[in-house]
Amino acid sequence: MRPIMESFMHNLVGKISLRKNPAEDEALQQDFSFVRRIFTVQVEESGVKWWERGDQWMFMGEYQHTIDEKGRMIIPAKFRDALGTSFVVTRGLDQCLFVYPMDEWAVLEKKLKSLPLMKSDARAFTRFFFSGATECELDKQGRVNIPKNLVEHAKLEKDCVVIGVSNRVEIWSKAIWESYSQQSEESFSEIAEKLVDFDFDL
Repeated sequence: MRPIMESFMHNLVGKISLRKNPAEDEALQQDFSFVRRIFTVQVEESGVKWWERGDQWMFMGEYQHTIDEKGRMIIPAKFRDALGTSFVVTRGLDQCLFVYPMDEWAVLEKKLKSLPLMKSDARAFTRFFFSGATECELDKQGRVNIPKNLVEHAKLEKDCVVIGVSNRVEIWSKAIWESYSQQSEESFSEIAEKLVDFDFDL
């Protein structure tokens, strides 16, 4: 699924220009995704919670929460206003869930619809993304009820991590997030050096 993954990540990142080597493109895109996740968490730990960017909210920070046996989990209070009364939860990359406000989902939906229907990878990824998507709302306690298929996709059990990543929220199994973070942080400096190719500077 490398070609469709490159197209998808290229659309999401926006300003990043893909290089000519497909293998290098995929590795660098994954590196950028990790650095953006870690950077937003570090900003949260420095005392900045989240901020408004024009007419859009930027999600940032890391929060520890639990999910019950019915799939209910509290969404951090700092994220609720930006998500609105309804939002979309779907399968994400790296074995997590992506959570989009409705306006951001509309933008992403338009980009996915523009993918070439005749390409099998495009059809496969679009099916994967849309078939797992569900519109959700918060209850009076600020909880979202995550469908069973999405709980199983992200292997969510009791302890979860909710992080803000720019235009979306991600929901992770705590064990998977800690493993992902530890493995990637060990090569953080190397990853940051690669991002010079994207004209990215911390």
